[in-house]
Amino acid sequence: MTIEEQIKKLTKERNAIILAHNYQRPEVQDIADFLGDSLGLSQQAANTDADVIVFCGVHFMAETAAILSPEKTVLLPDSNAGCPMANMISARQLDEAKRKTANAAVVCYVNSTAEVKALSDVCCTSSNAVSIVDSFPKDREILFVPDASLGRYVEKQLDRKLILWPGYCPTHHRVLLEQIVRLREQYPRARVVVHPECTEDIIDTADHVASTSGILKYCRESDAETFLIGTEMGILHRLRKESPGKTFVQLSPFVDCPNMKLITLEKILWALEDMDNRVTVSEPTASQARKAIDRMLELS
Repeated sequence: MTIEEQIKKLTKERNAIILAHNYQRPEVQDIADFLGDSLGLSQQAANTDADVIVFCGVHFMAETAAILSPEKTVLLPDSNAGCPMANMISARQLDEAKRKTANAAVVCYVNSTAEVKALSDVCCTSSNAVSIVDSFPKDREILFVPDASLGRYVEKQLDRKLILWPGYCPTHHRVLLEQIVRLREQYPRARVVVHPECTEDIIDTADHVASTSGILKYCRESDAETFLIGTEMGILHRLRKESPGKTFVQLSPFVDCPNMKLITLEKILWALEDMDNRVTVSEPTASQARKAIDRMLELS
């Protein structure tokens, strides 16, 4: 029996589903029941009747699934799969920042810990950050955490100044302007499509800026034949499967998230066998964090 067959057998026995983020290894994406971005996967988990959720992503994603599905068992196949950006702000640091900006509303990128979400007014994703911020009155100060790159993108889209926490995604910051210049010379008709976690100069020169789901949609529907992709390289597997007649080129060979790649088929199998590495969020943190997530869903 292959490892894939063993995993499928155990998912049936455990009444489990496997969720995989678009940045996961190709073989992990292929065995998943659902594939998508972090929030979409958590919403999918909440709507399923499965008893066990195997979340192939990083820790904050599994936490979000646990917050939205408190009655289910959420497993993270590798407990070391964290997120550097999420770790760039703690609950204590956010609490101190809130004291200094007492009148500011806190908009928290979903790429954050449950404790940080619990101290926020509303969460956002890369796809709805602009509309979430725009839902607040123009004269209301906004403290945007933790991704300053996404925050600057929102500022430009709305012509509105935000208070930005100095966090960032190390993986997306490896895309450099010189790489775009060089590849545009090689592929003059290609469209440059990047994630808003990239640096400001990359966003300014791109043809299209979008979340992972937005990148997939744009490339499917565009009449262009070649795309230069500025996000974590795991997405190329799905792009090529969904648009086999098109050419996708990674803007940088270094846009590889080591935390995402910690998840393997073997670890998925072991998690299902041992029911190990369970992710839980205690009260009252879970309830407070869910309020910020629910408000985002109401505003979206």
